[in-house]
Amino acid sequence: MRAPIVLFVYNRPAHTRQTIAALQANHGARDSDLFIYSDAAKNADSAAGVAQVREYIRSVGGFKSVSIHEQAENRGLARSVIHGVTQITAKYTRAIVLEDDLITAPNFLDYMNAGLDRYASDDRVMQIAGYMFAVDLKIDEDALFLPFISSWGWATWDRAWQHFDRREDCFEQILNDAATRRRFDLNGRYKYSRILRAQQRKTVDSWAVFWYVSVFLRNGLALFPKKTLVLNLGFDGTGVNCAVSKFDQEELDPTFRVNVLPPAVELSAHAGRVIDSIPATRLSFTSVLNKLVGRRAISR
Repeated sequence: MRAPIVLFVYNRPAHTRQTIAALQANHGARDSDLFIYSDAAKNADSAAGVAQVREYIRSVGGFKSVSIHEQAENRGLARSVIHGVTQITAKYTRAIVLEDDLITAPNFLDYMNAGLDRYASDDRVMQIAGYMFAVDLKIDEDALFLPFISSWGWATWDRAWQHFDRREDCFEQILNDAATRRRFDLNGRYKYSRILRAQQRKTVDSWAVFWYVSVFLRNGLALFPKKTLVLNLGFDGTGVNCAVSKFDQEELDPTFRVNVLPPAVELSAHAGRVIDSIPATRLSFTSVLNKLVGRRAISR
């Protein structure tokens, strides 16, 4: 049985159309149930876009079923994601999660479902990630385990999501120990700990940083493809916290399939190289972090 797809949309009709068109072109889309969560407008400026998105999603087909959840009040991205993922995983035990600025390769759903099936009973695997940085990996397998999460097209199970924890006192275990903080920051490559501090100050509201903390503190792993199966369109200037940028992303390869999964559930020997090879961005550090941890929520 195919895992349900959960899609969160807001006020960008053009992006939403591209995201859904790519999903419709995926192998297995017609055997998958699609649940669309549409957040209400935060203000008058967003109302027209929300209305256009809602008009469009009511016409969507190409899936086993399409269920639409239109919120009456604005929740923001963080609350929307937490509510939707909790609701769907509780009912179906697993979910594939996307936002409205992500383009998926044709084999994305096949990979997600294969990973969800293969590691359903292994508690250390807490996420299947669809995005991979533009890193050239010479490995025999088509995927590898890494010690961090991705919010750009991912999947999980109820048994993992039940550990999602929004208690900020968990942050102190990371912030108060230099070695732990450095590991959390991917050996200093990305200062995720800055988001923890910003969360404490209530200047951001990121669901993804809480999810990363929840996975990190349990020594959880996420499965990543060796080539990306997701392209993020949110750096085009339409995202509320990101200016136009040339953030390095690998183009989607429509022929790439994840056929060979890692033989053992363990941190990849290539994890350090992946972290060290994450391409430098050519826009502000803060803007990239906003995207990586789903900070768009704060302005919704």
